[in-house]
This record gives sequence, structure tokens and C-alpha cells, in this order.
Amino acid sequence: MKYAVITFGCRVNQADSLAIEGSLRARGAIAAAPHEADLVIVNTCSVTATADQGARQTIRRIARSNPDVEVVVTGCYATRRPGELRDLPNVTHVISNQIKDDLLGAIESSLRASISTSTRYGDGDGPCGALEPGVAGRTAFTLRVQTGCEERCSYCIIPTTRGSSRSRPLSEIVRQITEVVAAGYKEIVVTGVHLGSYGRDLGDGSTLTTLVQRLAEWDADVLFRISSLEPMDCTDEIVDLVAESPRLAPHVHLPLQHGADEVLRRMRRPYTAVAYRRLVERIRSRIPHASIGSDLIVGFPGETPAEFEMTESLLRDLPLTHLHVFPYSDRPGTEASAMGGKVEGAAIRDRGQRLRLIGHEMSSRFRRSQAGTVRRALTVDDGRSAVTDNYLKVGLGQPFPRNQWIDARID
Repeated sequence: MKYAVITFGCRVNQADSLAIEGSLRARGAIAAAPHEADLVIVNTCSVTATADQGARQTIRRIARSNPDVEVVVTGCYATRRPGELRDLPNVTHVISNQIKDDLLGAIESSLRASISTSTRYGDGDGPCGALEPGVAGRTAFTLRVQTGCEERCSYCIIPTTRGSSRSRPLSEIVRQITEVVAAGYKEIVVTGVHLGSYGRDLGDGSTLTTLVQRLAEWDADVLFRISSLEPMDCTDEIVDLVAESPRLAPHVHLPLQHGADEVLRRMRRPYTAVAYRRLVERIRSRIPHASIGSDLIVGFPGETPAEFEMTESLLRDLPLTHLHVFPYSDRPGTEASAMGGKVEGAAIRDRGQRLRLIGHEMSSRFRRSQAGTVRRALTVDDGRSAVTDNYLKVGLGQPFPRNQWIDARID
């Protein structure tokens, strides 16, 4: 059987898709383009209305180009609005996040005629040995250590679509990392829906700090890149571990979401702009060459011009290196969707553009600051580019094999 996996959204979805793909290949399935596949799995996001629309458009496009294909839809949109997806052409199954970890088991009866069922998918981490570096364009391995969230930010639907926080035991994570490194991966991205809550549900004393400490001490030549951390979860201990261990990438992603404390309060974000500034400045002091990214939301209900300008002012003073800017999107069922003071679309677009310009300036400034330095980098794509430990993608003057460590001098 020929298959394709299409992924929308966050790194957790990327990790889930990688696990699904590993299990499909272990059962004998062969990767193909969507227009040639017998089965297409669409792993959806639902963080914005645009993400929902993108998934629907993709499914319709697949059905037009491949009328006989079976489409299985999973992810956050499939969990939030399954009926909207069941009505789309060629959709045979809609699988919620709650049973995504056994997606192949859930559709097994319809697969029996075309694919071996000797290997069962489970625990959110399919047989990683089936996926060597380079498959489907992936050089780094994305490892999910936690899913679910209980923070309940007022704008976010993810606690509803992902459920309560659930962590994988440290022993299981260590086992999978051992397998992934043995398969040839040299970089592993560690991710979760609310990564900072890792271990709280296990009852064995595990925390994100104990996990990061274990990674910092790993004895194989592998780089661990810690995915997005909420500001309140990025402790001094974690910053020190990243600063001191060559196993941990000097790269931190800290969602700010807004620069005005009143908006942060309405968002139910448990920190202040001053606390965020201090954290970023400490990271920059301890890790001078670190890449520090952030997420921002523009047009949150009730956002005044003065509050937006507070975000602009804060960003211009912060030593960040890149921004992801999102227009506010109503998600029915969230607290924010019932708030008054909705910002007009034209104002949201203008504010988003202004922050993206600041983000562009940040990225350019950071790249210029790295000129003349030598950074460890992993070759990707066709071997003519590489990604440095501090998250710069650079072109190479000569080709190298993919998935090779090099020392890259930055022009």
C-alpha cells in the first residue's frame, strides 16, 4: 500500500505524524505523493480559523487529484469539529487526539486487505527504526515527551482538543532516544503541548528539569533542541543547563503573546512584561550566541492602540532573534470568544505587519551578529545547506552528505 502523511501545525503534530509514518512503514507501506497514494492521513491543527480552512482545502484538493484515495483525518480540528470533516470527499475515518496514538489500530479493519498488521502502533512513538534520517525530508527527529495542557489561556482551544497533561515516563523516553540515535539521528527536537508541565502527572518526582538534566548528560554525540517553553517554566536551572552542556542547543523559544500586562491578564498568561524581559536578558547574558524566538498575538479582544504600542516598545528593547506573529482568531468555546471589544480586521492586519517588520529587523540583526563566528551545524536538504546549533540556516560553499556535523564559518 502507498501512503502519504500531511501535517499541519505544531511540533507535537509533527512528532505524532512521524510516529504514524514509522508504524506504516514497519507494516510494509511505501511513501508516495498524495495524488498517487492509496491512503492519505491528514493531521490537522485548529489553533486558528485559517488552520481549519487550510485542512479542508487540502482534503478537497487531494480528492480531486486522486478520486480513489482513502483519507483519514486526525488532530485538533478532527477532535473539535469531526462532523465538518466527515462530510468532505473521500474521508473514511475521523480520529480524535484521544485515540491518535492507536490510529492504525482504529482503522485496522479497513487496512487488512492491503497492509500487514504484524506491528501494532502505540504509546505515541511508532517503531523509530523504520524511519532513518532523510525520510520525507526530515533530518532531525521530533520527540514528543508530553501532550495535553491545563493552563487554560483564554484564547486557546488546545486544552479542549488535547485534554489534560500526560507525560511519558523518563525510562521510556531514554529507550526511544537510544533507538533514535542508533538509527542515525544526530539532532532530536524535544517537544510537548505544555512542555514545562512534564512529569507533574507521573507522581515519581520527574520534572522538566530532571529530563533536561538527563539529556545534558547524554553520552552519545547528539544535539537536543528544546522546543517551545512558557516563560514561567524556563527556570534558572534550565537556562544554566543549556548554557553549560554541549548536548543542548543554544536555542530557546519563549512565547510572549503580548507586551501589555492588562492584555496578558485577560489572556490568563501568568507572568508580566517585566518578568519576561528579565528572563530574556538573563538568557542573553548566560548564552550570548543563543537564538531566542517568541510568539505574539495581535488584535486580542479589547486591545487598544496604546496596548499594542506597549508591545511594539517592548519588542524593540528585547534581544530576541525571531518572531512568529499571529492574528487573533476566535475559537468558539474559549473565554476570549465571548469577550467584547473585538478589533477590526484592518487594524489586526496593520498591527501584524508592524510586528513582522520588527521581527525581520531582529532576524537580520542576529544574522549580522554571527558573521565571522564558527558554529557547529548539521547538514540538511541536499547537503548544500546546514542548520547551526543556534538555529541559523546557512548555505554551504561546497556540498556535504546530509546529516553530517560540520563546523560552519558564518559569512
